[in-house]
Amino acid sequence: MTKYSIVVPVYNSEKTLAELHERVRNVFTDVVGADYELILVDDSSKDGSFEEMKRIHSLDDKVKVFQLAKNFGQHNALMCGFAQATGDYVVTIDDDLQHPPEEIPKLIEAMAADPEVDVAIGKYDSKKHGPIRNLGSKVINRIAMDTNEKTENLDMTSFRLMKKYVVDYIVNIKIDTPRIGYLIMAITDRIINVTVHHDERKYGTSQYSFKRLVRDFKLEVMSNTVLPLKLVKYVGGISCLASLVLMIVYLIEYITGSIEVLGWTTIIVLMLLFFGITLMSIGIIGEYLMRIIGESKKIPNYFIRKN
Repeated sequence: MTKYSIVVPVYNSEKTLAELHERVRNVFTDVVGADYELILVDDSSKDGSFEEMKRIHSLDDKVKVFQLAKNFGQHNALMCGFAQATGDYVVTIDDDLQHPPEEIPKLIEAMAADPEVDVAIGKYDSKKHGPIRNLGSKVINRIAMDTNEKTENLDMTSFRLMKKYVVDYIVNIKIDTPRIGYLIMAITDRIINVTVHHDERKYGTSQYSFKRLVRDFKLEVMSNTVLPLKLVKYVGGISCLASLVLMIVYLIEYITGSIEVLGWTTIIVLMLLFFGITLMSIGIIGEYLMRIIGESKKIPNYFIRKN
């Protein structure tokens, strides 16, 4: 019998956990009709989330609970849940009920309709996040498009269904700052979007602050893309070309007597030339550094889908 593992990173969500558990149980018992396990990973919440998780676990042996020693972040909490998953398929869903569990069957049906699909990602029909969270999503998607051309027509969200082999590979990639979307794209391009509903937040406010937006942006840029270094390289290249053009212009002016200050032409031309070369060199060196960083991540050269 097919089994599903539903992995939920939890942070300050004691008010939503009981309803989340009940709705997940109803979906897999009454709609999907499959075996399942609900894996709740507390990312060192400051409220009573873990106590509520333990209470739910005491009532339902299909619920597994784990508490991280400190706040490691959503992606690290997911990595913990992935390591404990035993299902044939793994679902990731947020703890705030904005991802309705009742939408999970849509992901399952879409993947069942095409056996070649490895990952089905929910694409919201209408986002109910706040403006900061929406901005963050756009930034992350833009960076993902720069990192991997296959994502150009994809929305990357945290509501996903993955085949177990993808999750197993993710778990085995040892990386200091894992970004689940990036790792998925590194493993497979058999990814589709499935339109799902997105609910309003029932309790509290989003933990996605401007500070977190800046932090996530920095992590995405520093970990997964050489875009800033490419910009530096391009600016340097343009500066080099501009310096050559100006060199010719100033030499003509010097020859025609338009420039009377001795040495001014030489200084300006050399400054433009060497500043351009320096910027371009930094960009080139940066690309080599990113390749070294890529090697340090020890991401395998290939991933076997079937054998």
